[in-house]
Amino acid sequence: MDLFSRSWAALRAAVADLPDEHFARPSGCAGWLVRDLVCHLVIDAQDVLITLVTPAEGEPTRDAITYWQVTATPPSGDDPLDALVVRLAAAYEQPWLLKFHLDDVGSAAGRAAGLADPEARVSTRGQVITAGDYLSAYVLEWTLHHLDLVAHLPDAARPPADGLARSRGMLERIAAAAFPRSFSDEDALLIGTGRKAPTPAQRAGLGELAAKLPLVLG
Repeated sequence: MDLFSRSWAALRAAVADLPDEHFARPSGCAGWLVRDLVCHLVIDAQDVLITLVTPAEGEPTRDAITYWQVTATPPSGDDPLDALVVRLAAAYEQPWLLKFHLDDVGSAAGRAAGLADPEARVSTRGQVITAGDYLSAYVLEWTLHHLDLVAHLPDAARPPADGLARSRGMLERIAAAAFPRSFSDEDALLIGTGRKAPTPAQRAGLGELAAKLPLVLG
């Protein structure tokens, strides 16, 4: 729960510190500018709020690892929902409006997470999951999107080190294999999810794991 809060706070702070002109730069998400990614974060925050107030009965059907739907096809940016995000982001017109909305809804999501009972069962995507596992899954979401945010902004603040380490561990559990120790946590996440192509040396170091990549999480 604490790591969710730290990862989310760091991501929101990174957005708040961006100069207006950076919102028109590319993000690490195919087909999305930084402003489009920030709009997606607003929607993510709404999803967190909705899920945490949607109680469920019965045994959990998902945990922090099996929450993810994994494919091998990176997004092209042509998905109708992805296109909708682009239109929504453009409707804000001014970066400060996006910043304000993310701070407003994002702060509420952070407070709701802090108040949540980690053992409470909630419903999302037609599945049952504990609030604790749901928020743990979102550490990976926040960390990957933080990397997307700063992909072309070398001076922007990076994700917290503990969030990177936890996210790497989660991705390794999803892959049922470990990345080479020579990989930084960032490289493991970026290469593992198809956000970055491995160098020839890195590909050789991946061994049999290379055949499982990319792990596209949805």
